[in-house]
Amino acid sequence: MPDSRAWGRLRRGAVCVALALALPLPALAQPIGLPSMGSAADAELPPSLEQLLGDAIMEQGRRDPTYISDPDLDQYLTGMGRKLMAGAPEGGTHRITVFGVRDPQINAFTLPGGYIGINSGLVVSAANESELASVLAHEIGHVVQRHIARGMTQQSQNTAVVIASLVGALLAGLAGSGDLAMGVATFGQAAAIDRELGFSRQAEQEADRAGFEMLRKAGYDPRGMVQMFAMLMNSSSLNEGKGGGAYTSTHPLSIQRMSDIQNRVAELPPVHHQDDPQFWYLRAKLRVLQAVSRQDRQDALLQLQQETGQGSAVQRSAAWYGIAYGYWESGDYPRAATALAKSAEDPSVVPETAVLAARLANSEGHADEALRIARAAWQRWPHSQGVALMLVEVLQQARRDDEALKFLEPCIKQWPALAHLYRLRAQSQERLGRKVDARRSMAKYYVLTGSLSTAVEQLRQARDLTTDFYTQSELDAQIRDLRQRLDSERQLLRRFKKSD
Repeated sequence: MPDSRAWGRLRRGAVCVALALALPLPALAQPIGLPSMGSAADAELPPSLEQLLGDAIMEQGRRDPTYISDPDLDQYLTGMGRKLMAGAPEGGTHRITVFGVRDPQINAFTLPGGYIGINSGLVVSAANESELASVLAHEIGHVVQRHIARGMTQQSQNTAVVIASLVGALLAGLAGSGDLAMGVATFGQAAAIDRELGFSRQAEQEADRAGFEMLRKAGYDPRGMVQMFAMLMNSSSLNEGKGGGAYTSTHPLSIQRMSDIQNRVAELPPVHHQDDPQFWYLRAKLRVLQAVSRQDRQDALLQLQQETGQGSAVQRSAAWYGIAYGYWESGDYPRAATALAKSAEDPSVVPETAVLAARLANSEGHADEALRIARAAWQRWPHSQGVALMLVEVLQQARRDDEALKFLEPCIKQWPALAHLYRLRAQSQERLGRKVDARRSMAKYYVLTGSLSTAVEQLRQARDLTTDFYTQSELDAQIRDLRQRLDSERQLLRRFKKSD
């Protein structure tokens, strides 16, 4: 069983080699190095391979129980990331994807391919939105300066061996034989490799400075970076990464780095940033989600109860929302309804409350009320992925699959890369007897989540279910394209395996 805090122990880049442990290192006959890639200045992971590694890691990571599959959180974090990227060097040309991890430790990490993980503990510990944005900006700084790619190819021979094993594991996965072998358990084994890809203090300071500029240009309060540094250094007993702080153990802080940011802040006029209300509601939800034991849950609810009498009207409403979410998740619907009603006493300006209200009505068997709430929410928040997915789920539970499919089509046009939409479409198509369409939708879902071999299998099943010549021809073309893509990925990976 994987460690429930596995993702939290993975520092930037280290998680990428965690998958390699699916193939034991002692099995290698001799160390396998990386190929020569030209001059030292060019000795970094090619972007194409870095993206491939990141996609493969995330395919496995989405199976980890600590991975948070929450559309509201995904949309919020990715929106914050894109806002910061707009002020990044080179015009923010790198692709980033930000996701949440259920772990109370204060931590964040960056993977190959622009994937950035944010621990729930980091969001919960942030005193304002600018503090959270400062950490994300720092991580984006590592992405845009390609510190991960350089670190993976300029480290020790041990790292080269690990990367070679990773390549072998990914090749097995592309062949269709490694998916189970490279399962989520590998994430819990990454601690032994965690030390191999550490960044230098110079790289950390470079990420600080790039992050600071992104923070400033995006309109966040740059003091948030100073405040977050102070909190992190205090949590690690001001011991420059040798204390107990999870983030400082992988992102070594120093008085020099702190002073550098303080001096930059002192040169700027005061910034009065207004926090997005959604920050407070998601913060309250994550306080509940990261609670694993019964005692943790009780402590979370107690903390939220204290927050109902503090801060602004939005903060108080968010605290009541968090309490309602906790009671709903534990099946105590009457208490959830009471807390949600108190949350509504203060102005509700986020979609999370409506999503919870619809789910609560569904849980209590009030399907019509759930549908009414869901439709009203969509009218109010037509750009919320969480509301869209909730409305589809309510329609499906009411067995209104035709309506669900009609609603899904414009949603897919609005968010063509949102994988969950295709999975929901497949469910309705299957129930309506459209088995070929259902498998084609699932193939799209697997393509978007990085499981190409599974997507090919779905398309093969679809082909076997039809006798229509034109449909078979279309499916043959899709299967051929995916096989070519798999072959290209295999060739790319084989470049990193030294010939015997």
